[in-house]
Amino acid sequence: MSPVFGRLEGANMRRHHAACRIRVLAVPPLLCVALVGAAAPAPAAATAGWAGPAFRPASVNRGAILYDVAAISARSAWAVGQTGSVSSARPATLIERWRGGAWRRLPSPTGATGGSLDAVAATSADRAWAVGQTGGSATLKPATLIERWNGARWRIVPSPTPAGGGALFGLAATSARSAWAVGQTGPNFGNKPKTLILRLNGTRWRRVPSPNAATPGSWLGAVAVASAGSAWAVGCACNGPVLKPLIERWNGTRWRIVPGPNLGAGGAVLYGVAMASARSVWAVGCNACLKAKPETVILHWNGTAWKRVPSPNPASGGTLSGVAVTSASNAWAVGWTGVPGMPRPKTLIERWNGIEWKRVPSPDPAGTAALFGVAAASARSAWAAGATGRLGGTNPSTVALRWNGATWK
Repeated sequence: MSPVFGRLEGANMRRHHAACRIRVLAVPPLLCVALVGAAAPAPAAATAGWAGPAFRPASVNRGAILYDVAAISARSAWAVGQTGSVSSARPATLIERWRGGAWRRLPSPTGATGGSLDAVAATSADRAWAVGQTGGSATLKPATLIERWNGARWRIVPSPTPAGGGALFGLAATSARSAWAVGQTGPNFGNKPKTLILRLNGTRWRRVPSPNAATPGSWLGAVAVASAGSAWAVGCACNGPVLKPLIERWNGTRWRIVPGPNLGAGGAVLYGVAMASARSVWAVGCNACLKAKPETVILHWNGTAWKRVPSPNPASGGTLSGVAVTSASNAWAVGWTGVPGMPRPKTLIERWNGIEWKRVPSPDPAGTAALFGVAAASARSAWAAGATGRLGGTNPSTVALRWNGATWK
């Protein structure tokens, strides 16, 4: 699930987990500075901060960040990210595996110029994919990066990169031979990116035509797929500081832009999407994300139209960067409290129970942390991945929280 804010905090606020996908700390091409979320009907009442006990996260790689996680079962999961901080000039790819007991880092290829992985998807214990981009915060013209797990090791596979550069922030797979990856074209610091969609249809990744909003910039940060003829991708349509959610749908033949609800003029971005079925889809993000109190945003597709659903808002504001669903009565959304760049963000986890979204207590490793990706294998088993420390800080540590059916630990 990584777009990510972009790589540099502040001026480049959210290259997003990469084009604004969720790395709320990095900023995709500036355009994402636009990390912003959506404003709309009044959200649910704010929830007081959760006081958490002293805690040691399941995954601890110092000087590294996890952007996304994928779960096959309670005993099989993958997490991906990068070493260093979002401002690292030459980060290395990071891949961790859970097989029960503990997370273990596996060797992952990076390339001469460095690289990061923003999203991961797995269809079995022997088949998984990870996507991202080459280079680091100073790379003006990154290339798409796709890696494949063959049951024994991770390898880089060929992937199309537009002439002006490109990056991938979202990934979804239905089998070892069928998958989608989304992101953006253009340089890291350009302010006019365009949507980028790649498709694996058999053995090769190919670029597929993708529409762009009638704005200078458009990018996609996440994708979800239910079948060969049904998929959704979300992101942002950006015109300088003016941000609007971008929603696209695959109908089996081509991708088309689908209108979403009016979220007001606060500026909105969608960072995550998940499908329970072709008639039930969730998308999450934020509204007024760069303002003093960003609002969490949750949208639902009911088979006919997208509508905003009330979601808990922390008193200090909040952003949701990832979403996962296992059934019509069980879904998770994760992110962080506060505003981009705040000194001490807190983890934010919300759950759909079939009737409403409620905030669930979540630990804050090291006293402060943010979550960027979430995956669920069942109603009793889920993972959330992120990093400790200040968003955009120079010394993060990886975090992997686990839902055991009763609490997050």
